[in-house]
Amino acid sequence: MKIAFYGSSLLSSYWNGAATYYRGLLKALSRRGYDITFYEPDVYDRQKNRDIEAPDWCTVVVYEPTPHALMQVAACAAQADIVVKASGVGFEDDALLSAVLEHARADAITVFWDVDAPATISQLRADADHPLHDALRRIDLVLTYGGGDPVVWEYRALGAVECVPIYNALDPETHHPVAGDRRFACDLAFLGNRLPDREARVDAFFVEPARALNGKRFLLGGSGWGDKPLPGNVSWLGHVGTRDHNAFNVTPKAVLNISRDSMATNGFSPATRIFEAAGAGACIVTDAWLGVEMFLTPGEEILVARDGTDVAEIVRTLTSARANAIGEAALRRVLGEHTYTLRGALVDTVFKEHVGRPTVEAAE
Repeated sequence: MKIAFYGSSLLSSYWNGAATYYRGLLKALSRRGYDITFYEPDVYDRQKNRDIEAPDWCTVVVYEPTPHALMQVAACAAQADIVVKASGVGFEDDALLSAVLEHARADAITVFWDVDAPATISQLRADADHPLHDALRRIDLVLTYGGGDPVVWEYRALGAVECVPIYNALDPETHHPVAGDRRFACDLAFLGNRLPDREARVDAFFVEPARALNGKRFLLGGSGWGDKPLPGNVSWLGHVGTRDHNAFNVTPKAVLNISRDSMATNGFSPATRIFEAAGAGACIVTDAWLGVEMFLTPGEEILVARDGTDVAEIVRTLTSARANAIGEAALRRVLGEHTYTLRGALVDTVFKEHVGRPTVEAAE
């Protein structure tokens, strides 16, 4: 089956946290026989900061951020058996969704793939005129980056016919143990772009613990932090490309995961980097969120901090031996239960269940 997938970027992780999620899932689907074309706009300097070139398992079409180019790529939806519009594409999202739904064949499966479902749902609840309200009545299937039952219930209440969480996972061909790199040597490292709904939590879970532990070394990676005042024991690296993620994850004594506000509030939304770090054998410290035990066992495969005080205590008392044991346990768990091969099998099952069903419009 042919998939037309409209997303932010497959080629670049620059200001695009969904890149590795797309790569892992679409590679897994390609290996199951799907013929995939990914359409991404040339925005936010992503094409100047590519992590990969176009892979052999997916055709990538990069289009100019103009209304004319948008309509040209949207028309390509007519060639696909499955048409996917992801959230957060980055250029005229509402117009793109409307256009691809207009061009999709009547017998095609139409999918809205939400990579930030808690935030999207919050927007829908606040704006009764949001275009997605009408689109949900025309779309066959909503897939989400995570969110668990709370997101499923919310989307069904908003009119979605079906909603299935597809959690991010590990691609062991991409993220795996490597030798350490002294550039990333520290007691605690955090990798994340500076975003409005994350910064206060970064202050609480990373900056304040660093201030409290002058004798420890902290490392901050990600875009946008250049003008932020930081304690003297925090080093900022700027954007860290995916080619360095394994070394960034495995070299520090521990790495920190900090959820965005919406995902922390909703729960059941593990960040992609949790699985990437676990795949490298890292000792992960995460802020507390509902459902973490579904993915890794607290205290054995991951360390959970309720606040910055907990983070500081973990960093102060964590030994290298315990950090290594936690990292090894996390690696075993994700290889056994949380790979993109397994997630791809789930998506394949969901798609095949829809083959031959009447589409939403045909059923009305």
